[in-house]
Amino acid sequence: MAGTDTEEGRARPGRIRRLKKSIIFILVMAILIPTGVCVTLGIRYYVTHGKTGELQAQAQETARMYTAEAPDGDMEGADTKAGDDTDRYTADGVAVSKRDSRRGTEETAGPDPLPADGSIRKVYLTFDDGPSSNTGRILDILAEYGVKATFFVVGMEGESAQASYKRIVEEGHTLAMHSYTHKFGEIYQTVDSYAQDLSRLQEYLYDITGVWCRFCRFPGGSSNTVSRVEMGKLIDYLDEQDITYFDWNISSGDATGAYISEDAILRNCLADLPRYQESIILMHDASNKNTTVQALPALIESIQAMENTVIVPITEETEPIQHIKK
Repeated sequence: MAGTDTEEGRARPGRIRRLKKSIIFILVMAILIPTGVCVTLGIRYYVTHGKTGELQAQAQETARMYTAEAPDGDMEGADTKAGDDTDRYTADGVAVSKRDSRRGTEETAGPDPLPADGSIRKVYLTFDDGPSSNTGRILDILAEYGVKATFFVVGMEGESAQASYKRIVEEGHTLAMHSYTHKFGEIYQTVDSYAQDLSRLQEYLYDITGVWCRFCRFPGGSSNTVSRVEMGKLIDYLDEQDITYFDWNISSGDATGAYISEDAILRNCLADLPRYQESIILMHDASNKNTTVQALPALIESIQAMENTVIVPITEETEPIQHIKK
């Protein structure tokens, strides 16, 4: 028995060591496995979250295309509301065309260096969906740099909005029309519904500023995918009214409700400028477009630093950029 006890005594430390190793292994695995699972799930979450954000923006855009809501909510009866409504409208989910806006026309866009004769390249800064609280900030920046721009405005009531319309005109910028209500589901029903909306805006702006606007931009552009009436018929209507419509060949990327950084806006605006002799840049001055305002000084400085390049407002002499050519 003594020998047996001795053998067991010798074997016991070994079993204890093995048991300890087993316990340590189990503990380590109990930590590593959940950690690995969490890391994997975290990676999947962020990837999925990014895709979900894109899908949500697309879903919001599509939903708003087919309803009578403006992107910031119900605009019906806006003309009867008192007070300052300049922050009631935002550009979230604006229904822009899916068309590659870098091309601008139906012609294939290729490298377009400055002509050998040294003629000037023209850049048009255009802002849709204002006025808002950001419009004044943009006008301040434009004044600081001595630059004129073009504002495709919507119908907004209140003293602040009316002051913005007047300031746009008084400071030498071009006041142009976007739509009164910006309700895709209503204005794009028929030629008459579009005409009534645009005429309402034209008369409203004339009453405030004394300017009879002759330039406009279709909500979503002439190549939008939501109009229930053929865009050619709306273009014919504009021709009859001696109104010229303008699309764009460069987009800042700020049209959707998804966040876009100041740097991304700047890159989007500058990337294709060397390709065109005339560039119409699409931007927005709705109240939620703060990064657009923040990017504006650097954008202006970059353009002004380009050789033989000027920033100008749209005028009667401007050659329109139009996605649909008749």
